[in-house]
Amino acid sequence: MFYEGPIYRPPSEAHSLLIQATVGCPHNKCTFCMVYKKGPAYRVRSVENITRDMDEALQEYGSHICTLFFPAGNTIAMETEALAAICRYAHRIFPRLERVTVYGSSQYIYKKGLGDLEKLREAGLKRIHVGLESGDDGVLHRIKKGSSSEEQIAAGRWVVASGIELSEYVMLGIGGREESVAHAQNTVKTLNAINPRFIRLRTFLPKINTLLLHQIRKGRFQVQNPHETLLETRYIIENLDVTSHITSDHYTNYVDVHGTLPEDRLSMLATIDTALKTPQENFRPLYVGTQ
Repeated sequence: MFYEGPIYRPPSEAHSLLIQATVGCPHNKCTFCMVYKKGPAYRVRSVENITRDMDEALQEYGSHICTLFFPAGNTIAMETEALAAICRYAHRIFPRLERVTVYGSSQYIYKKGLGDLEKLREAGLKRIHVGLESGDDGVLHRIKKGSSSEEQIAAGRWVVASGIELSEYVMLGIGGREESVAHAQNTVKTLNAINPRFIRLRTFLPKINTLLLHQIRKGRFQVQNPHETLLETRYIIENLDVTSHITSDHYTNYVDVHGTLPEDRLSMLATIDTALKTPQENFRPLYVGTQ
């Protein structure tokens, strides 16, 4: 099977078959992301080549595949008919398939609109993982995310309305000390307006070969300490008015906060409050990530 460039998948897709549909990322400007900065350039693989890889996977692993993830970084940006075609083909040759999943940024979901998302759901696309990062327009502009909170809300609502499961990623600490309050408050407002199926927490960690690391070293961005990030997390959990499942399935996080809102709110807050009593030196140190 064909793989080119970095192949990343969400933690929840650890047991999924990975069939590469796109190469690289069409945006590739986020200041915190190092994944595709050195290439390869974004391109979409042909439906013929993608289905050929699925045929090879069928021969290698059999027809019992239950979950399938189509890398790379923004597969939702594929032309809708092509993406629908590979989703239908996957369900045809893997009769036990329960979930087909892709990554997709809000700006590319927004370009599709509700009609195209409904076509993808009918073709068998089950879930989209979206890097919301923040709901604050100032933070989004600073990190060059390529979308606004208004666009994120519209895109998120369309995904939910289409019947596709929406998994939104929040990056704790991405506002730094300077914009932590605005980041937390407006992220809550954005998520409340969307009410996604999943909200996945991850904590900002500077990475090599990124503009944000350069800004940190120049003193233009102040990274939060563990307690500051936990307080930001607490505000978000306390103020979310959603029926979402919260997960902390990422190695960057200081504490595992998980549950379903609103019923598990108090237990999640208790977990954070316990962590806030832990000396900061007991948490993982700040370091520069390489992957």
